[in-house]
Amino acid sequence: MPRQTLKLLATFAVLPLALLSALPLHAQDWAKARLDASPRHREYVSIKHSDRTLQAFVVYPEVKQKAPVVVLIHEIFGLSDWAREMADELAAQGYIVIAPDLLTGLGPNGGNSDAFPNQDATVKAVSGLNPDAVTADLDAAADYGKKLPSANGKLFVTGFCWGGGKSFAFATHRHDLSAAFVFYGPGPSDVSAITAPVYGFYAGNDARIGATVPATVDAMKAAGKKFEPVTYDGSGHGFMRAGEAPDATPENKKARAEAFTRLSQLLKQTNTAAAVSTPHPSVTSKASTKKTRRSLLPR
Repeated sequence: MPRQTLKLLATFAVLPLALLSALPLHAQDWAKARLDASPRHREYVSIKHSDRTLQAFVVYPEVKQKAPVVVLIHEIFGLSDWAREMADELAAQGYIVIAPDLLTGLGPNGGNSDAFPNQDATVKAVSGLNPDAVTADLDAAADYGKKLPSANGKLFVTGFCWGGGKSFAFATHRHDLSAAFVFYGPGPSDVSAITAPVYGFYAGNDARIGATVPATVDAMKAAGKKFEPVTYDGSGHGFMRAGEAPDATPENKKARAEAFTRLSQLLKQTNTAAAVSTPHPSVTSKASTKKTRRSLLPR
């Protein structure tokens, strides 16, 4: 057995189960297996903008009508198997999902997310991305999605971990969004330009991010923006991924199920509301204070 593998196994052996289940492995075979079993059409596309060609993963829903578009922003671990599997799960709810690989061309030998040799290298690369370049890539992905023949013109954004913060930031820039869904990501320093409602999903055992939520609530309220955060008690950062892994803790599994149900319901409600509103309404409703989490699972 290779020395690197033995070292990795030895490291895992001393970790508590709760921490181990929260660790995002560079290869997520369980997520890939679920994606491979999906009946939905999925493809990689090349999106050209400026002097750059961006690679994106696109999944189409099996519906007869035109569908809204969701731009999905990956975690700090790049466009992983789980990010692609999450895109497929959202497509199953009736949405065209576009997940851009923001590491396109930045890997070894000009490769993408899957070209990096290990998770540390991927994290370092994502952490070093230029914010303006990220926004340009997200704009290109959103524009591509809205122009698809099967798209109905409505646009949403969601992101996870590092991507959660980027989805919140994208809402300050992109004014044709119907809503932004932020999973355990911090808010931007200036929220005054946001025009879409923002819905937050946070982990109870994630003080690093959770400590930033009250200030974001205050900032959104002061600016007259809609922000509805929900915190899932007992869960850890990254619970959307960790909660569906084979060794998920009960707390992460429950948080993941409740959060996905909430996300699905909010997408449906916001999509319906957008259909009867003006194209780009200015959001002036007051921000909610931190909600007491309640179960949204079907009874």
